[in-house]
Amino acid sequence: MIPFFMMIKCHLGKAYQVANAIADAEIASEIYSTAGDYDLLVKFYVEDETDIGHFVNEKVHPFEGILDTKTIITFKAF
Repeated sequence: MIPFFMMIKCHLGKAYQVANAIADAEIASEIYSTAGDYDLLVKFYVEDETDIGHFVNEKVHPFEGILDTKTIITFKAF
């Protein structure tokens, strides 16, 4: 499994709606609300052969209320 993170900026007042929708879809390992430029930090795991770009475009971006995202690819956990 390959882990990666996404920082998600939501439309005003939509952070909880987006977080709940992602949780209901059961595609994320962990979802955190954050302060600052982004509203949510979400950890995903995908199968080794999964194209992360396609996963993000097809599974995450369609949620209503998302304004912007930043994907963080990880290499190794210590």
